[in-house]
Amino acid sequence: MGKIIALANQKGGVGKTTTTINLAASLATLEKSVLVIDADPQANASSGLGVDVNNLDCSLYECLVGEADVREAIYTTDIEGLDILPSHIDLVGAEIEMLNITNREKVVSRLLAPIRGDYDFILIDCSPSLGLITVNSLTAADSVIIPVQCEYFALEGIGKLLNTVKIIKSKLNPRLEIEGFLLTMYDGRLRLANQIYDEVKRHFQELVFKTVIQRNVKLSESPSHGIPVILYDADSTGSKNHLALAKEIINKNS
Repeated sequence: MGKIIALANQKGGVGKTTTTINLAASLATLEKSVLVIDADPQANASSGLGVDVNNLDCSLYECLVGEADVREAIYTTDIEGLDILPSHIDLVGAEIEMLNITNREKVVSRLLAPIRGDYDFILIDCSPSLGLITVNSLTAADSVIIPVQCEYFALEGIGKLLNTVKIIKSKLNPRLEIEGFLLTMYDGRLRLANQIYDEVKRHFQELVFKTVIQRNVKLSESPSHGIPVILYDADSTGSKNHLALAKEIINKNS
């Protein structure tokens, strides 16, 4: 039975999509079967994994509004064992269309039920908002990874997200756990980055991943080529960090 992990933080620009793409690629490299679900209308995870988002026959949107079967919307990527259910700008409208659906918070759960057994890990890249699709993603997930940028406002907004997780856990999905807080865009030379790291560690202790994602040029460049960093430059820091994170998650869940 695949483990469903949502990557969420309603603060934008914290590295959610970068982490989703590269963690998925690293898990697949370590011989796990992985599905990425792009639940963000910006569709960056889709284009970052080589999907031409302007020429899609089928995306998450069609699945959510009941126009397509989930298996019709799954595409393969350049990495063996890594598939993607892409997004599209139309996803913006899906929230409104879903308002009339019974049990509308559980649409994604119902969608994933038949394919859950096909994968070891299903990673959901959530949009930087706490709208209906993010609520759906958290309701479908077993756990959530919260990327935290090593910058001044890092902890701002985490309270809100944790509150949402608490509400979803009590009302919609009692099995939802926090997989871990992941520090991203870390620059060890900066005193501020180290202060943020210490503060997050003090607040959340064991819930903070040992692996830290460092600032890395190759990591920033790879999405523009439509490939994860492990294919772009396997020896880069970004590649090594995400492989370490993948190993940490596999060990935690084995």
